[in-house]
Amino acid sequence: MEYIDIVDEQGNPTGEKVERSIAHSQGIRHRTAHIWIVRKVNGRYQVLMQKRAMNKESFPGMFDTSSAGHIQAGDEPLESALREFHEELGIRAQPQELEFAGNFRISYEKEFYGKMFRDNEIAFVYIYSQPVDETKLVLQKEEVETVEWFDLEEAYANCKKRDPRFCAPTGGIEIVIKELAGRR
Repeated sequence: MEYIDIVDEQGNPTGEKVERSIAHSQGIRHRTAHIWIVRKVNGRYQVLMQKRAMNKESFPGMFDTSSAGHIQAGDEPLESALREFHEELGIRAQPQELEFAGNFRISYEKEFYGKMFRDNEIAFVYIYSQPVDETKLVLQKEEVETVEWFDLEEAYANCKKRDPRFCAPTGGIEIVIKELAGRR
């Protein structure tokens, strides 16, 4: 069983924890860490997106954030982001290589496999802009089917119009776009 911290409106742990499946069945607020891998090609930003494994409890087979996961009870967002990054993609990043870009709320209810899934989370967003050779990544097959580079603006448009191939939350991409706009 995986336990996660219950958090307040700002994403601060309340001191209580809950089993992950209960958080999702009841819509209890918790935290996640999201990492977006970015690169610039011909003056345009691209993002590496993961295609979720078909056995995932939500959004199977859809393109999502480069790496994301729940922040386990007692963990901090950065350490959780680094752990998920290594587990899902095989990347051993250093803390200073992840740039904190902000956080946003995710709140929705959707049925998967005949069961209601209620997500209520505060996501901590990081940007990773070190060179990545996607052909050398070690993908966690239970989580990730494959990875693919997408133009950042096109990925955002596809997520915003709810293209059925994509499930990445628009709030995360918006934070990345805003952060990268300051680099130009």
